[in-house]
Amino acid sequence: MDAKIVWLFIFVALYWGYCIFWGIKGAMSAKTASDYFIAGRSISLWVFVLAATATSFSGWTFMGHPGLLYRDGFQYAYASFYAITIPFTGVIFLKRQWMLGKRYGFVTPGEMLATYFKSDAIRILVVIVALIFSVPYLGVQLRASGFLFNVLTNDMLNVETGMWLLSAVVIIYVASGGLRAVAYVDTMQAILLAAGIVAIGIIAVNYVGGWSKLNEGIAALAQFDTKRTPDGYSHYIAIPGVIQFVSNGPSAVGGAWTGLMILTYMFALMGIQSAPAFSMWSFSNHNPKPFAPQQVWASSFGIGFILMVFTAMQGLGGHFLGADLKFMAAHPDLVNDVMGTGLGGQDLMASAGKQGMLVPQLIYLMSDTAPWLVGLLSVCALAAMQSTGAAYMSTAGGMLTRDLLKRYVMPNANHAQQKLAGRIGVVLIVMAALLVATHATDALVLLGGLAVAYGFQMWPSLIAVCWWPYLTRQGVVLGLIAGLVAVTLTESIGAKYMPWGRWPWTLHSAFWGIFFNLGIAIIVSAMTQNKADMEHRMTFHNFLREHASLSAAKKKLAPIAWIIVLVWFFFGIGPGAVIGNTIFGNPNDATTWTFGIPSIWAWQLLWWALGVGMMWFLAYKMEMSTVPDKEVVALHEDIGDVHLDLDKP
Repeated sequence: MDAKIVWLFIFVALYWGYCIFWGIKGAMSAKTASDYFIAGRSISLWVFVLAATATSFSGWTFMGHPGLLYRDGFQYAYASFYAITIPFTGVIFLKRQWMLGKRYGFVTPGEMLATYFKSDAIRILVVIVALIFSVPYLGVQLRASGFLFNVLTNDMLNVETGMWLLSAVVIIYVASGGLRAVAYVDTMQAILLAAGIVAIGIIAVNYVGGWSKLNEGIAALAQFDTKRTPDGYSHYIAIPGVIQFVSNGPSAVGGAWTGLMILTYMFALMGIQSAPAFSMWSFSNHNPKPFAPQQVWASSFGIGFILMVFTAMQGLGGHFLGADLKFMAAHPDLVNDVMGTGLGGQDLMASAGKQGMLVPQLIYLMSDTAPWLVGLLSVCALAAMQSTGAAYMSTAGGMLTRDLLKRYVMPNANHAQQKLAGRIGVVLIVMAALLVATHATDALVLLGGLAVAYGFQMWPSLIAVCWWPYLTRQGVVLGLIAGLVAVTLTESIGAKYMPWGRWPWTLHSAFWGIFFNLGIAIIVSAMTQNKADMEHRMTFHNFLREHASLSAAKKKLAPIAWIIVLVWFFFGIGPGAVIGNTIFGNPNDATTWTFGIPSIWAWQLLWWALGVGMMWFLAYKMEMSTVPDKEVVALHEDIGDVHLDLDKP
């Protein structure tokens, strides 16, 4: 047997052993329902920092992101800013959700919103969003893991067999140990994810011939590129303007990633930490102390730097390693053809997996010199793909149990019955994801594109419960329904059946969803204000104001905070990003590049650093993610078995 395959199985066995250990330990620790579903609200600081980071950045970050950077260049690399925009959502909502969860004993976001709005409709909608998010998102991750092992085992395991085998251990440790097991496994997965991306980036740039050779290749690639923006720049190193009024965003001239496309795509990815699963992550903490370091240092700074530098090395470096046959024919002196064998002598974009083949091929480069590293990096990829899926399996199982079974079927269910139901829910969710991934691959692509945009549609309801009592039950429910419909009709399904296609006017479906969602929520709320309901909602907001209000000195900084956020979103990832095309040099003339790299890359690095500063200011200085000065006293002691009364806060 090939040495790399032996090492692959060795590292997979060690990784599986670690997962199962925490599954058993988590099962032994889960005495109550809250122990199982939200780890007894006792996850420690560094466990949450690493686990939440792993959950935020899935196998897509590891496997898919470099491939799209290879295909679309630095205009797509603006997506790396999701290292900041994903935790930005956490800064806005996590601390206040934690405070409400601690105060009222909430275990799921459905319980929180149903109690706040005195509505079971919102509870059902939250469960629907959680399931629509979890099943296809998990299916994408599981199929990607099967594809990876199919490539790296030289077809010893086909995609479906690998996918089902690799899923078995995830089911075991998640179903047995609950969120506590997920959290402790995620700590290792976060480390493996980050280390793997760095290592593969170093491998890529080493085979290219070093940093200077990489930049020389990028300059030649920009000259060689036939796909030009309206300003005549290579699509690899420039965005194609602020907006293009085309009916189908992907058909835009010079690439889809206009300034507004980038901004609205970031909206979609902000849906990861507004999805129902992250509400349960917030409830699982002993206090909010871990939120700020996770949001600022682990995610914005750590993962942000890794994506801005090492993922860029992988994506652009692939062109100079034999994956791009046309460029290699034109510039053989700039290409080290080490991918030719792995790709069977064909162009990467002509291979079965297209850009998805890039990372497996970069891992494959170490087969002869360090086969053990192939095994280790493969497990890094597997860990990245399972990190997000495990959390969504666990939390969705919890919502099925608490928001459906306990609410409507078995209102007096005890701890043991709830834990059993949660485990059954995990198995059913994974089986659904596997069946979709196995038998409906076309549907999987369609549904996968919807997942994060659906998660973003939770923003108005979270704004209501955390910040703005004006929004009513009727407004939020109708807005959420409208948002989900708008997202669906402007995603891949829209491209097949609707005249406006996918992402009309180069605006992502998440924007169209929130446009109708928030708009309808505000309009309907204006028509459905009710004094009794407002008084009920104000009990929550009075509590938040009492425990989370800023001092007079800090309140004076609020306008500055608004300005910083708006400026960063406009210039860093919005319409103003078009300035980055040329401010540090002419994209068509490498001799003018101020820092020896394309202007767009330098602009991204600058605004990444400024983004880290923005996150620090919000999380620490504005106290949006710090421990409240006044202690939050729980109204219930036995939170795992509470049956919430919708008529009482």
